[in-house]
Amino acid sequence: MKLFRLAAVLAVLAGPAYAQMPNVNLMQDLPSKSPEEKAAEAERDKAYKETLKKIPDSKASSDPWGGMRADPPKQPAAPKASAATSAPKKTKSGTAAN
Repeated sequence: MKLFRLAAVLAVLAGPAYAQMPNVNLMQDLPSKSPEEKAAEAERDKAYKETLKKIPDSKASSDPWGGMRADPPKQPAAPKASAATSAPKKTKSGTAAN
């Protein structure tokens, strides 16, 4: 049983140390592209960009639920100040008992 506990403690302590190991890339780098491949890729990119320019800009809203929504609420008009409401308000004097 002592051996099992010792192995468990070592495994717990070795976890953080293993996480700090540097990454080792065992894969070889891919070979570089030949001039023909580079020219073909440049031609594809050029054709792609020209195709994107042919797409028209959408001017109308593409909101399918646009007709289902109600108009936004209108702001109520500000009430006009009358002579009766412009008088100073009375305030309580004294202290509040809490």
